[in-house]
Amino acid sequence: MNVVLGLGLFIVGAIVGFFANRTLFSSAQETQKLATKASQSEAELARYKLDVADHLANSANLLEQMNSTCQVAMTQMAQSTQLLQQVTPDHIESMPFFSKETQEQLAETVNLRHDKNLRKNDETTSEPPLDYSGAPSGLFNDKKYSVTNTEKNN
Repeated sequence: MNVVLGLGLFIVGAIVGFFANRTLFSSAQETQKLATKASQSEAELARYKLDVADHLANSANLLEQMNSTCQVAMTQMAQSTQLLQQVTPDHIESMPFFSKETQEQLAETVNLRHDKNLRKNDETTSEPPLDYSGAPSGLFNDKKYSVTNTEKNN
């Protein structure tokens, strides 16, 4: 009887041990998986923090550049305003609309066109166009002519 009782207890212990091992081992595997996921998440978070820090540094540099550009623009606007305020009405009247070079080019263009117009007027008054003939042909006169090449019916 001791043998049967020992053998029964051994089988019951083996079954209980099997299920206990399976339960404990599966929770250990889950713990390992969770630890792996946690370390991956921490690594991704560290990369994300570095990306955000890099982005913020680039944004700060761009804002500094934009600020310096705005300061330069404001300085130029202030200088232009001062120059415009210093101009007197007498000075405005003497100030040309175009620059000196542009005025010279405009004057040359006007002179060239004026000279061409004078040459055209001289040519038209002195000679007739080349496509006109000197003697009239009489083609457009209102005279009636008799037809000479008709056949006579005899």
